[in-house]
Amino acid sequence: MAGQGQIEFDTSVVGDLNDAGVEGDATSLRDSTTSLASSIYEYRTIHGRAYQSSNTTEYWAPKDAKHLEGNDIAHHYTLMLMNNKLYAPPLKDPKKILDVGTGTGIWAIDMADEFPSAEVIGTDISAVQPSWVPPNCSFQIDDAQLDWTFGEGVFDFVHMRNLFGGISDWPTLYRQAFETLKPGGWIQSVEIDLETRSENPRVANDPDHVFKTWCRLFWAAGDKTGRTFKIARDGQMQKHIEEAGFVDAHHQMWKVPIGGWARDPLLKRVGQYNGLYIDLSLDGFAVFPLAQVLGWTLDEVEALVAKMRKQLEDPKSLPYYNL
Repeated sequence: MAGQGQIEFDTSVVGDLNDAGVEGDATSLRDSTTSLASSIYEYRTIHGRAYQSSNTTEYWAPKDAKHLEGNDIAHHYTLMLMNNKLYAPPLKDPKKILDVGTGTGIWAIDMADEFPSAEVIGTDISAVQPSWVPPNCSFQIDDAQLDWTFGEGVFDFVHMRNLFGGISDWPTLYRQAFETLKPGGWIQSVEIDLETRSENPRVANDPDHVFKTWCRLFWAAGDKTGRTFKIARDGQMQKHIEEAGFVDAHHQMWKVPIGGWARDPLLKRVGQYNGLYIDLSLDGFAVFPLAQVLGWTLDEVEALVAKMRKQLEDPKSLPYYNL
């Protein structure tokens, strides 16, 4: 497992951490970054946000334009962390590639452009992908929690990302990925640890801080639905992947700052994009788990979101999460 040490902060943004009563220059999670650019299943509107369901899955995050824009921004900062690479395994002339939970299809489209001789298939329960795509890229409405129909030994590479909170049986998901891969094929699974952490000891050591309240509520919602938000914790991903039959598994972890408070130029830029992603997504993240699953009122949800947003926008909070 590889990871980072402590993220050093930019004093011109954060100021003096010892000034506990003075907030940093918090204007917006958007920072200096500008904005980036119907299904056969039932869409539901909950408190003004569109959500998606299939026969087996009620997905917790919105599927409207605001959230999908955030997903594409998350794709961008993930590429930055991966040295502008779409994949980590040593792929050699792959012929068939599968993207599970493709979302807007941005990763699948980029892979189709990079490997024009490969067939790239993206699957999702939502038909939110663009109609114009490279000729070697296609999308299918499919639920990864059902039995896969591709057959055994079909793909050279299976990719999945940000499925946390949407999968009830991770061991079966990884087993089906293993079975559909050719001998010598690769899997890449990228998930967020939902716990917002802090490089500021005052925040990190506060057991009642909103960062800890937020993640505990999501964990409780996942426990109630049977679709965990904890898959990226405690080595679960690597454990399930190896139990599915994969060998030579590698675990890479990044600290992803929220906002432009990091001193390192790359992490500062990553944090700015991540701040925009969170700014677009925060309220949509909260509505389904808190209101629909845990039974909160909309006023209660909005109050918690406002409290969380205020702390995220304060650079002295030095917020980040693990990817």
